[in-house]
Amino acid sequence: MFDKHSVTLEWGGRPLTLETGKVARQADACVIATYGETSVLCAVVSAKEAKPGQDFFPLTVNYQEKAYAAGKIPGGYFKREARPSENETLVCRLIDRPIRPLFADGYKNETQVTCMVMSHDLENNPDIVAMIATSAALTLSGVPFMGPIAGARVGYINGEYVLNPNIDEMPETSLDLVVAGTDDAVLMVESEAQELTEETMLGAVMFGHKEFQPVLDAIIKLAEAAAKEPREHIEPDNSKLEGDLIKLVGKDIEKAYTIADKQDRYEALDAAKAKAKEKFLTEESSEDEIQILGEVFKSAQAKVVRGNIIKTKKRIDGRDLSTVRPIESEVGILPRTHGSALFTRGETQAIVVATLGTADDEQFIDALTGTQKENFLLHYNFPPYSVGECGRVGFTSRREIGHGKLAWRAVKAVLPNHDEFPYTLRAVSEITESNGSSSMATVCGTSLAFMDAGVPLKAPVAGIAMGLIKEGKDFAVLSDILGDEDHLGDMDFKVAGTSEGITSLQMDIKITGITKEIMEVALDQAKEGREHILGEMNKALSEGRSELGEFAPRIETMKIPVDKIREVIGSGGKVIREIVEKTGAKVNIEDDGTIKIASSSGKEIDAALKWIHSIVDEPEEGVIYEGTVVKTVDFGAFVNFFGAKDGLVHISQLANERVAKTTDVVKEGEKVWVKLMGFDDRGKVRLSMKVVDQETGEEIKEEAE
Repeated sequence: MFDKHSVTLEWGGRPLTLETGKVARQADACVIATYGETSVLCAVVSAKEAKPGQDFFPLTVNYQEKAYAAGKIPGGYFKREARPSENETLVCRLIDRPIRPLFADGYKNETQVTCMVMSHDLENNPDIVAMIATSAALTLSGVPFMGPIAGARVGYINGEYVLNPNIDEMPETSLDLVVAGTDDAVLMVESEAQELTEETMLGAVMFGHKEFQPVLDAIIKLAEAAAKEPREHIEPDNSKLEGDLIKLVGKDIEKAYTIADKQDRYEALDAAKAKAKEKFLTEESSEDEIQILGEVFKSAQAKVVRGNIIKTKKRIDGRDLSTVRPIESEVGILPRTHGSALFTRGETQAIVVATLGTADDEQFIDALTGTQKENFLLHYNFPPYSVGECGRVGFTSRREIGHGKLAWRAVKAVLPNHDEFPYTLRAVSEITESNGSSSMATVCGTSLAFMDAGVPLKAPVAGIAMGLIKEGKDFAVLSDILGDEDHLGDMDFKVAGTSEGITSLQMDIKITGITKEIMEVALDQAKEGREHILGEMNKALSEGRSELGEFAPRIETMKIPVDKIREVIGSGGKVIREIVEKTGAKVNIEDDGTIKIASSSGKEIDAALKWIHSIVDEPEEGVIYEGTVVKTVDFGAFVNFFGAKDGLVHISQLANERVAKTTDVVKEGEKVWVKLMGFDDRGKVRLSMKVVDQETGEEIKEEAE
C-alpha cells in the first residue's frame, strides 16, 4: 500500500531519520524528519502552471507548532491553535530565506511549504528539523529546486563549538547561531552572541557548514530512491531584448544611479522605463510581454549598477565602498516618555521610545517547552509613508516581526542583569524614513533610547548592513548599503555589536559562490563601520543616565520569609489589594519571598514598604511606637501600634498618677505613644504610655537620686 523509503544517520550524537512515501501522498512530496524524538512533517505543493501575468515567484512557507507535540492542550477560550506565534513566524522566515534563491530563474508557479511539529522531546529544537524536512521534500518533489540545503545550530560553550546544543544547554552557551547552505556555499546565517570576536563568529559559520554535510548526503540518498521526475522548466532567454534595452536606455539608467536622492533617482528611472515601453511595447502588447519587459528592465538595472560599482569602486550615491552615510543622533526628544531617541543615517531614520515597566508588564509566552516570561520587548513598525507609499496600516507583517527580533537579539546581550535592574523593558521603533537597513537603525536608536531612560547598559551597541557585488572573480563589499544596493546585490549581511564584539549577525546570500575570504572582508569592514557609528552615537550619549526619567517608575525590592507570603497576600488577596489601593504602588510577590514595589512616587513606595514591614516584621521589646486606641475597657486600653497588631496598656500604665477611669486619659481613635515593655507568659504584648512623653514621643528618663 505504501511505497515507503527512509534514511537514518547519526548526527551530533542523536539519530536523524528522513522518511517519505507513507503520509500525505497527494502532495507533491512529504517528508517526516525525526531528530531524537522531535518529529516535523513537511509537505510541498507547487501549482502545475503559473497564473497568467504572474510577475513574481509566489512562495509561501508555513510552520506550525502543534500543542499535542508536547502533550499539551492549547490555552485560550477556543482551545485550538490559531494565528501563528512570533516564534512560528520567525521560523517561517528562517526556512524561506535559504530556499528562495535556489528555485530556477523564471519559475513562477505558486508553491507552498507546510511544516508541522508533530512531536517534541523538549530537548531538540524543531526549527532545524523543519528546515531539513523542507529541503528533503523540495528535493523529492520534482520542482526546479537547485538544492538540497541543510542547516545546523552552533553553540559556543567553554571555548568550544557545539553542534545542535539541546534546549537545556542553551543557557550555558554564549552563541546561538543557525547556519544553512548547500554543499559548497553558505546561504543564510542567523545568530545571537555575547560580544564574540569576528574570528569566533566566522569559525562558527564554517563549523556549522562542515557539520551539516552528512545531512546533505542523506537527502541525496533519499532522493535517489524516491524523487519524482523533474518538472519541465525552460529558463527564459531574454538576452537579445536585454541587449537592445541597454543600448536604448543604458546611459539613462547609469545617469539615474548617480542621483543621491532616492525619490529623484526613482523619477529618473521611471522616465527611462517609459522610454523603453514606448520603444518595445504597443497597444496590442499582451500582459506577458509587458511583464517580460519589466523583468528585463530590472535585469538591465542590475547589470548597469553592478558593473559600475565593480569598475569604479563608487556607489550609487557617490560614496566609496566603506564610507558610512552621515549620522545624526538625538536623545530626549519626547517630553513625557521614559526615554527616546531619533537616529538618522542618510535617508534611513528611526524614532525609538523606551518604556520601563514592572513585573506586571512581562510578556507570557506559551511555547511547547512551557510558559515563559519575557521582560525585554522590542517592537518594530514600518509604516508605508517611510518609503513614500500608501499602504495598509495596523497589521504586523512577517518582515516587521523578523526585523524586530533581529534588533532584539542585538540589544539583549548588553542589558543589565534583571536582579540588579528589575524592570520590564520595552522599546518601540517607529521607522519614519527608509533607504537602507532600518533594522540596524533600530539597534542604534534602541541603545540610545535605553541610555536616555537611565538603563545601565553594559555598553552601547550599534549595527551596520553590508552588501556584496560579485562578478566572476571580482567582488566589492559595500558598507551601509542603500535599499537599491540590497535589491541589486548578492548579499545582505547585517552585523551588530559593541566596541568589544558582535552581539548579532544575520546574513542572506543570493548566490552560491561566496567564500570564506569574502566573509572575512565583510566582517572586518563591518567592524570599522560599527566603530564609526558608535563614535557618532557617543556624541549624543555614551552611557546610561545616572537617574531614571521623571515619569519612569521606581522599583524597590525587599525579601520576606516564605512563610509570611500568605499574610501579605491575605485571604483571597484581600491584604495585597488593600495595600495597592491605599498606597497607589504596584506590588508583586514572587514564590521565593521577593517583593517588588513600584511607583513613580517615592512616598507611595515608602508607604507600601512600611505597610508590608508592619505585617511581616515582629515588634521589638524596648522600642517606642505610635499607635491608635482601638478600644477602651475598665482595666485599660487596647492600642493598634504595629501594623495589624494590638496590645494592652493596663490602666496602671496609662499615666504616672492613679487613674480612676480609662476614659479619663484616652479615648477611642486617639493617637498615643507606647513603649513595648515585653510579653506575658501567654505571649501577649505589654505596653506602657506613662514612660513616654505623649507630646514628643521621647522616653521619660528617671532622674538620678
